[in-house]
Amino acid sequence: MTKIVVIGTGYVGLPAAIMLARSGYTVVGVDIDKKIVEAINNGVLHIDEKELQELLNLQEVRKNLIGMATPSQADVFMVAVPTPLDDRKKICDLSHVISAVESFLPYLEKGNLVIIESTIPPLTCREIIIPLLEKSGLEVGTDILLCHCPERILPGNVFEEIVHNDRLIGGINRKSSLAAREIYSSFVQGDLYLTDDVTAALCKLMENTYRDVNIALANEFALVAEGLGVDIKEAIFLANKHPRVNILNPGIGVGGHCIPIDPWFIKEVDPKHTNLIMTARRINDEMPEKIASQIRKKVRDLVKPQIVALGAAYKPDTYDIRESPAIKIVNLLREDGYQVELYDPLVKEYAYDSLLDVVEGKDCLVVLVEHKKIVEELESNLELIKSRMRNPLIVRFYL
Repeated sequence: MTKIVVIGTGYVGLPAAIMLARSGYTVVGVDIDKKIVEAINNGVLHIDEKELQELLNLQEVRKNLIGMATPSQADVFMVAVPTPLDDRKKICDLSHVISAVESFLPYLEKGNLVIIESTIPPLTCREIIIPLLEKSGLEVGTDILLCHCPERILPGNVFEEIVHNDRLIGGINRKSSLAAREIYSSFVQGDLYLTDDVTAALCKLMENTYRDVNIALANEFALVAEGLGVDIKEAIFLANKHPRVNILNPGIGVGGHCIPIDPWFIKEVDPKHTNLIMTARRINDEMPEKIASQIRKKVRDLVKPQIVALGAAYKPDTYDIRESPAIKIVNLLREDGYQVELYDPLVKEYAYDSLLDVVEGKDCLVVLVEHKKIVEELESNLELIKSRMRNPLIVRFYL
C-alpha cells in the first residue's frame, strides 16, 4: 500500500491528508505543533470544517491517518506549509518550505514522488527545491519525481473545493506529472490539467492577482464616486448593464492568505512588468485607512464615542481572520485613541452572546463584515438595537 507523508497539517495539508486517507492510502500528517499532532490522533479537527470532521470520524480514515512530529520513510512526500510574505523585503518567505524538505531528506529513496502544494514563486522548484532534494544523492526527474500542485481551496468550504475544483499538475517532467495525477485522481472529481512546474506556479499567482486587480478597480471607482456624490452601487449596477462589463462590488480592503500575498510573488520574479499589479496592491492596501477615515467623520461630533465594530473575518461568512482588513481598521482607530470593541459571531475569539447586549449604551455600530448572521440580526432587530444605543448611529459600507 502506498504511504504518503504530508508535511504541514493546517488549512491545506490536513484536508489533503484526510482525503488521501479516505482514498485508502496510508497517511502520516507531520506538524511541528504537538497539539495539532495530538488532535489528529484523537480524531479532532483543529479547523472549523464540518464535512471534514465527519470524514475524520470515519473508521477507515482513523485507521489510515496518524499524526507525527517528524517524517518517516514513504512513497510520496507532500509539502503543504505556509509561505508568508516577508513584510520588509516584500518577497516570499520560503523558510518553512525549505525546512519541510530538509526534514524528509534522510528518508528519500529512489522512486519517491515529492509534491509541493504550498504557493511558491515561479522557478522555486527548479532553483531551490531541486538542489535541496539532490543533496540526498538522488537525481530529480530520474531517481525521484517532483511536482508542483498548487492548492485551490477556500476556508469554510474546503470539502467542496478540494473535491470538485479543477487542479493543476505541474511536473518537472511528464513522468512526475503522471505520478502526481494518479494520487490526486483518487479524490479529486474536477479535471486534472497536466503542465510544467513553472506554469503551474504562475497560474496560481495569476488567479489571485486577477481578483486583486479587479477588486482594486472597484475600490477606486468607489473612491471617485464618493468625491462626486454618486451612489457607487447604483453606478456599478448601471455600468454592468453593458454586455461586456462585470465590475465587482467595492469593499473595505482585501484579506485572506492568498489575494493580498500572491501578487508580490509575481513582482519578485519580474519587477519590470508588474506596474499595474503593484498599483492594485497599493489601492487595496490603502482601503482600511480610507474606511477608518470615513468612520472618524461619522463620529466627529460625538464626545469620546464608544464604538462597536462587527466583523473580524477577512470576508463575509468565513471564520478566517488572516490579513483581515477589518482588524486593520479597528487597530487604526484604536491607535487614534478611539474606544472600539470588536465582535464576530463566526470567530471564536470575537464571539458574542447577544448583539443587543453588545450595543448597550454605545454610540456607533460599524458593520465591517456583512456576515449573513449579522445581516439577519440587523434586519430583524434594527429598531430594538437602536433603542439600546446611546446614539443610534449605524455605519455600513457599499450596500
